[in-house]
Amino acid sequence: MSQSRIDPELLESDKLVLRNLLQDESASGDAATSAALQDLESEPVVTTTRDFRDLKKLFSGSLERLFFNYVQWASSIVRQPVDVVFLSHVIVYLCTSVPSSIFLYLHFTRLHGIFHCLMQAWYCGPFTLMLHNHIHQNGLLKKKYAWFDHTWPLILEPLMGHTWHSYYYHHVKHHHVEGNGPNDLSSTIRYQRDEFSHFLMYLGRFMFFIWLELPLYFFRKGQTQYAIRSGTLELASYLWIIVLANWKFEPTLCTFIIPLILMRIGLMVGNFGQHALVDDVDPSSDFRSSITLIDVPSNRHCFNDGYHTSHHLNPRRHWREHPRAFMKAKSDYATNEALVFYNIDYLMMTYRLLSKDYLYLANCLVPIGSQKGMSQQEIADMLRTKTRRFTEEEIEEKFGRSRRS
Repeated sequence: MSQSRIDPELLESDKLVLRNLLQDESASGDAATSAALQDLESEPVVTTTRDFRDLKKLFSGSLERLFFNYVQWASSIVRQPVDVVFLSHVIVYLCTSVPSSIFLYLHFTRLHGIFHCLMQAWYCGPFTLMLHNHIHQNGLLKKKYAWFDHTWPLILEPLMGHTWHSYYYHHVKHHHVEGNGPNDLSSTIRYQRDEFSHFLMYLGRFMFFIWLELPLYFFRKGQTQYAIRSGTLELASYLWIIVLANWKFEPTLCTFIIPLILMRIGLMVGNFGQHALVDDVDPSSDFRSSITLIDVPSNRHCFNDGYHTSHHLNPRRHWREHPRAFMKAKSDYATNEALVFYNIDYLMMTYRLLSKDYLYLANCLVPIGSQKGMSQQEIADMLRTKTRRFTEEEIEEKFGRSRRS
């Protein structure tokens, strides 16, 4: 891979990391990259479409004053000044999704319904990753705005396809506890991860049974409060949709039902891509059971979601700190034969795996450690071994200790 293939739309932090990997820089080069990344961490993010330094160039005169007044005002509300972008997103969603939904119930037209579904589909990725930061950081706003910090998810979650607080209970209280292991309800290890039929089984289990399996999981773990809360909120969300559908079906279809279906498919396609490539020697390692993506959709538009290994190593790490954390642990990534890809997102990762297009994936791999001396075909063959289904005997052997505990 040459530097000429670096996507100009990448975040500046991603460009720094990618150039460092391509140039295979020494310890001094790593230190310089880390220092540059640290400087970027203090730069506010106002929108996902442009970096702050580029946005400043777009405005002059009264528009410039208005822009900086907004940044100053928003910085006084968000918990961390660099997170202005989250307040920007909340405002956009409340000013578009909410009135559009209300108007669908007041005066429904099919054209508006189609437009609304397309808008929500466009919003669902960034919203979910904003919510992802919200649940891991216990909120995004300062304490005096806690009432609003607790209110906007209740309003927006159903409109974006989430049932109330299900993402919190499944992702934080379950997925990060089990870490794609055998007790993880969204674990990939029991599936042949390049077979479409197995993906359909994986998706179907989540779509039709998670409402029951997650509360039962918490009951088995002795976490009765989580079981009751997660189950009650899930059923309450379904009841809310059923009541509205009986009142006005077409607006409810566009406002709640289609977003719910799209979101649940999207969550599982994404999680499958994040955890499809699992090492058969040490599948419990965070370095070997998840991947890192350096791409525009995951990192620019979805708040560094591409640094999934870094996220599993420290779920409370702030999203802006992932690139520097990656650089700090660069040697650990190499030693543990972690997988780093560029110019591919999780949805395309899942698609290419199910298409068995391993040469395409090999071309997207950024070789580190022992991978550097491998040919494209050798990389493709190596990736193929990481999608093999684990037998119950292998699961018992490799995860037995954690399962018994």
